[in-house]
Amino acid sequence: MNDRYELYCLADPFFYDTLDGGGNDHPDFPLAGREVPDGWAHQRTDTWLHYAPLDWPAPAQGWKIHVSACARDAERALEAVWDYCVPRGIAFKFLRSLPVMTMLNSKAAARGSSGKLVTIYPEDDDRLEPVLKDLDVLLHGIEGPYVLSDLRYGDGPLFVRYGGFFPRHCLDGNGEMALAVEDGEGNLVPDVRGPVFSTPAWVTLPAFLQPHLTARNAVTVEGLPYTIESVMQFSNGGGVYLGRDTRTGERVVLKEARPHAGLDVAGRDAVARLAHERDMLERLSGLPAVPALLDHFSVGEHRFLVQEFVDGNPLQRLLLQRYPLTRADCRQEDLDDYTAWVLDVLPRVRQALGSLHGRGVVFGDLHPNNILLTPQGRLVLIDYEVATLAEDRGRAALAHPAFAAPRDRRGLDVDAYAMACLCLGLFAPQLTIMLPLDGSKAHHLAELIARTFPVPEGVVEEAITVITGGPAADGGPVAPSRTPRPGRDEWPRLREAMVRAILSSATPGRDDRLFPGDPAQFEPGGGLGFAYGAAGVLYALDRAGAERLPEHEAWLRRRARSLGRGAPLGFYNGLHGIAHVLDLLGHRQDAVGLVAGRLDEKWESLDLSLFGGLSGIALNLLHLAGTADEPAFADTALRIAGICADRLGGPEDVPETSGGANPRAGLMHGSAGVALLFLHAYERTGDPALLDRAAVALRQDLRRCTTGRDGTLQVDQGWRTLPYLDEGSVGVGLVLARYLAHREDASFRVALDACRRVGLGRFFVQSGLFAGRSGVIAALAGGLGPAADGTGSVLAEQLRGLQWHALSCGGGLAFPGDQLLRLSMDFATGTAGVLFAMSTALHERPVFLPFVQPPGGTGATVTERPVHTDAGRPNSGETPKEV
Repeated sequence: MNDRYELYCLADPFFYDTLDGGGNDHPDFPLAGREVPDGWAHQRTDTWLHYAPLDWPAPAQGWKIHVSACARDAERALEAVWDYCVPRGIAFKFLRSLPVMTMLNSKAAARGSSGKLVTIYPEDDDRLEPVLKDLDVLLHGIEGPYVLSDLRYGDGPLFVRYGGFFPRHCLDGNGEMALAVEDGEGNLVPDVRGPVFSTPAWVTLPAFLQPHLTARNAVTVEGLPYTIESVMQFSNGGGVYLGRDTRTGERVVLKEARPHAGLDVAGRDAVARLAHERDMLERLSGLPAVPALLDHFSVGEHRFLVQEFVDGNPLQRLLLQRYPLTRADCRQEDLDDYTAWVLDVLPRVRQALGSLHGRGVVFGDLHPNNILLTPQGRLVLIDYEVATLAEDRGRAALAHPAFAAPRDRRGLDVDAYAMACLCLGLFAPQLTIMLPLDGSKAHHLAELIARTFPVPEGVVEEAITVITGGPAADGGPVAPSRTPRPGRDEWPRLREAMVRAILSSATPGRDDRLFPGDPAQFEPGGGLGFAYGAAGVLYALDRAGAERLPEHEAWLRRRARSLGRGAPLGFYNGLHGIAHVLDLLGHRQDAVGLVAGRLDEKWESLDLSLFGGLSGIALNLLHLAGTADEPAFADTALRIAGICADRLGGPEDVPETSGGANPRAGLMHGSAGVALLFLHAYERTGDPALLDRAAVALRQDLRRCTTGRDGTLQVDQGWRTLPYLDEGSVGVGLVLARYLAHREDASFRVALDACRRVGLGRFFVQSGLFAGRSGVIAALAGGLGPAADGTGSVLAEQLRGLQWHALSCGGGLAFPGDQLLRLSMDFATGTAGVLFAMSTALHERPVFLPFVQPPGGTGATVTERPVHTDAGRPNSGETPKEV
């Protein structure tokens, strides 16, 4: 789970939000309420409180000091730092509250940045040593987690690292914007913040820190009777390693725990949980479903357990390999075989849990990654950190969100709930995460599962009884939800329901965002932008034919005028997307002024992408050159196209996999977006060299694709493949289709057909536009075209499939955002994107993603605006369409 999402779940049970966004039951540290000293500046963010003297020289980079502390010592550490830094004029920042501190030091937190409670910024290297010496005395006795990215000073809570003091950016090794520092020659390079201490090549470690580096390097695992062969898993609490006992030659698993790190909601660290796991394994010794405990020991401050190595596959991996609905060639016999396999596994898991219960233990963390199946038929439950005693009627302090029991379940009922979620989750992977968002969703999932898989009567119903706490009050079936559902209701009613949910969530009184969406909306400019902010929502509402919203348009216009220099310039993440929507809504003067006023900013160093880089900017400039009669915009756009052509490289100048340390493929972040720019520039100028460059860009993305056994072409990330709109193959396919409208290419034609086959898949974990089912719908209906499958309408099947994620909200219909933990209304991840995708297939007039309408433009334009009527109702004389 991405810790960013967990952090933004703290404030609200239904939407991602900041701790200042309302509904905040998590008070800040008392120090946060202290009056700002005279002559000091103060800035509050989602996580940090910054303090600096007004006359602080603000060096761009240097050696930073981090203070670490555990929960019991946090306030003492903060008081000591404040009392030391303020009189001396030393800038600093600290985490705003204990819940934020706990979340950023949780087991799922980023290992490279975890453990930092305070950051202190000495003005120069000369002040570094005396500040460290003074604080080492003042903070004596304070304990905290090791900051893995830093070098520890002594044996206390102080750590140092060389890095940037304020955000600067450059392109990293995969062509995307990253935080930067200046190297020895004055060039901006990525400010790498990994889980291992290192100094930049041009920086010399101060001599007084050398003994501390020597002490750090002296702690090793040499001399132990175990060798570590590979890493099985890392978390912020420690690692899990595959090793070998040098005395016996047997393979073993070594589990590591770091002190004060990897916190759970009970405040326990990884060391405490590892000791607890040792006790539980001893209690459960001899059970076939439990790995044997072999040894335990310490290395420095780290603790280790040695367990039996179980040579099996996690149930999650087997699920991914076997699950039939994600395959384009799924047949009824595949559904039959998969159902039989699930019905074989479930009672074996139940039996394993029963064996634990027989020893008085509640497992507490049941999910597919904690269940191992061996080729010999053994089923083993692993990870007993949060197991509890049944007699205590307790709750696990950590749990997978798709299997976490409600607060009213305790003791053995915690395992019963997780077991029921496993029953649903093996047929609808990950979707039980959504259950807290809509009380009727469990029944709806059961209905979809029974309709899709040949599950015997009673299997799913039993799980629903456990999840909901009992059958319907009258003993009969639960009444179906009145919320409109794709596949059950006509388009006008669906449209009206989604519009109602979006508008019910609006917060025009806030300045940071108008509609709740992905946490990315809280990044600079994000709450206004196309992907995650107000611009994208208003765009989707307009394309769907909803009524005009003057108050919300005024909010966007007002906030757009306040965007400062340095705000993101890109199309989906910044200024150009906002301007595009303002122009669409008829506020052309605002749009032109917004763009013209920022053409002198340093945009040349941006990446090439459509999402936030040069391609998206140039495409919007071409658009505004036409709608606003601004020929200078077109000149700049064509100059940008030339820059992109020069920087693109050749067809093989990209790695064969996308993401990670490599540049990403796809429409939003990869070369397909650049190809889209070249195609528009070609359509404007007729220069065949631009068509040639478009072909090169497309071949770069196709190089990073792979063809699956089901005949689909998908982007290859090395460990998974992606079919989606943003970084997947259907986004690439949209641009292939546009290219083929100008020039025939046999290999592109084959690739396009394989991209279309993605639409034959019947299950997607998320519903969103950029990384879910809605993007597939928008591509199929908006230029890609569906594959011919001989079994009916591919598009209609995909629209019906939105039922898997449909939720009730505000008297209407809404959809969850990325990670499924909260509802979202934004364009990229949430309800507005689903509304837009459905509009591409069902709206009475053509609807397309920006810049992907067929050459010549057949969609509604600014001068061909749809006639707006009542919200969600078609114009008079239009024929309603069924999904």
